[in-house]
Amino acid sequence: MFRVGQGWLIYEITGNPWSLGLVGAANAIPGIFFNLFGGVFADRLDKRRLIMFTQLTTGSLVFLLATLTLLDVVEAWHVLVVAFLAGGVEAFDNPARQALYPHLIDRKAMISAVAMNSVIWQGTRIIAPGIAGILIDLINTQSALYISGIGFVVLAVVMGRLKIPAIPRGALGNPLQDIKEGLKFIKVHSVFSFLISMTFFNSFFGMAYVMLMPIFAVDILDVGAKGQGLLLGMSGAGALVNTLYIGARGSVPHRGLAIIAGAVLFGLSVAAFALTAEYVGSLSLAMGLMFIMGIFNSLYMISIQSSLQIMVPDRMRGRVMGFYGMTWSIMPLGGLQASALTSIWNAPIAIAAGGLSVAAFALGTSVFNSTVRNLSSNLSPIIDEAPQDTALEPAVQKDD
Repeated sequence: MFRVGQGWLIYEITGNPWSLGLVGAANAIPGIFFNLFGGVFADRLDKRRLIMFTQLTTGSLVFLLATLTLLDVVEAWHVLVVAFLAGGVEAFDNPARQALYPHLIDRKAMISAVAMNSVIWQGTRIIAPGIAGILIDLINTQSALYISGIGFVVLAVVMGRLKIPAIPRGALGNPLQDIKEGLKFIKVHSVFSFLISMTFFNSFFGMAYVMLMPIFAVDILDVGAKGQGLLLGMSGAGALVNTLYIGARGSVPHRGLAIIAGAVLFGLSVAAFALTAEYVGSLSLAMGLMFIMGIFNSLYMISIQSSLQIMVPDRMRGRVMGFYGMTWSIMPLGGLQASALTSIWNAPIAIAAGGLSVAAFALGTSVFNSTVRNLSSNLSPIIDEAPQDTALEPAVQKDD
């Protein structure tokens, strides 16, 4: 709801497609730089308390933006500053979540657990954009922002009551050296390089349509805020259906091929959505294609995330997931490149080009990287020996 609200707000203020890209860039830039440090902190600190802090901080920023909107003093630069600060906080939140996750479940149930976690996330993708669109259309933008802020506070309270087993954490050292060690680990194990690169292409090119959705809803399909909520909700619905199937099955057969095929079909679906919206102009067709996009996107993203969670050793998880999270932080920046292409051509061509880029990268990589093609359903952690100068100490995390 926060993303939908701030995107709608700045487009309402400026009416300029570039503003959507700018707010995306403002949100992405701090994540690009700080996600790596967030990964180091996740390996060193109490993960639960770190997540509580980030949620309360983000909630405060959302409440601030909502209040400025309520008082009718909000300006475009306010939206940009809040987006920038929220992006910085998120850079420390995501690695902590990803590093905490495997300690709560059995590795054998990882694919089902990732799928069920995705069910919750995809469910919010269906519900939240729809609620945000309805609230904006029937009441005002600040109402959607206030409700979003409450959600962050609720999550912080839940984390405070969560009982977590003792987790070893790394000894204090040079953060830059820790980041360098994480990068070396990824380079040595090429499968991680591919999985993280695939996520980058998904975030930077494939998901750029999210940032430009107000243009499709208002200027192309003429369906307004409620229509935008429906379109984004259909993408979430497709992802939810496929995620439930994967979770019930408990595995993804031929995992490597599923990642490649899912990425290719997702990219082609994105291109089809963008071009048919422009040249056919049918809301029902657009919704159908968004549903298909959600199915294929969830197929390969669940496979990538679960593969990382299973194969990355505990000692490196925060840092590797920091690099992984950095690719997600780049997603709003993808809106900036799509906005630039929109100013040269138009939004449908910009989004179609992004989708085709995802498909081309997946196909090209599959030709040269047999390790990825041969990923199976049964994975095990990569064996990684801790260096002699790295000490581990217990981090007993108790319920308050």
